[in-house]
Amino acid sequence: KLLVTTGMRNASIDVAAANQCGIVVCGTPGEPHATAELTWGLILSLLRQIPTEDAATRNGAWQTGLGTGLAGKTLGLLGLGRLGSQVAKVGLAFQMKVIAWSQNLDEERAAGMGVTRVERNALLEQSDVVSIHLVLSNRTRGLIGEDELRSMKPTACLINTSRGPIVEEAALVSALKGGQIAGAGLDVFDIEPLPADHSLRLLPNTVITPHLGYVTRETYAIFYTSALEAIVAFRDGNPVRVLGP
Repeated sequence: KLLVTTGMRNASIDVAAANQCGIVVCGTPGEPHATAELTWGLILSLLRQIPTEDAATRNGAWQTGLGTGLAGKTLGLLGLGRLGSQVAKVGLAFQMKVIAWSQNLDEERAAGMGVTRVERNALLEQSDVVSIHLVLSNRTRGLIGEDELRSMKPTACLINTSRGPIVEEAALVSALKGGQIAGAGLDVFDIEPLPADHSLRLLPNTVITPHLGYVTRETYAIFYTSALEAIVAFRDGNPVRVLGP
């Protein structure tokens, strides 16, 4: 009779079919900052080689690599919505040049955030860090493939905390192995959990996390409280945050 999902969007649920069956589907709010915060965790971990240096230091080594600073570099954001705009503010605080693209982004809105709107190809060619903040859809699936990765700087890094299929995974693995790009920080994958024998587990120029964007104490407190609220409201005949097809 009732299906409650965390968040206000879940591609795993056929909401239209549920509605046709008389099943009410409700969502919950979420914590608005967690994924943007993890994005910066991945950027800093990758560029300053934090996981590698941590492991090396624990094994008795000292300063085994050379990190890359952020000031003066270009941050390219694919998507400047709620999450992308948060990431942009931090990039500006790090004294980075921030550029952005999405199909619906206009120059005026970008400029109001201190960001320059550019075309997608220009963003890929100019950016030192490319970070994805788009919703997975038919328009964005496979948006970053072999050609797009080839157009990036060999010193550039790709960050994905959005959805795995926005990037063609095989093309990304090939680009990382061949040095077409310097590295990738990934929180999302085509198959989750990531298979035990997946190539991304073995590549030294990646930082990978198990879809942690939303996984914070604050987020879970909102999820559990709101899910209970949805159940009580449904029981009382006044369902809240009902999702439509």
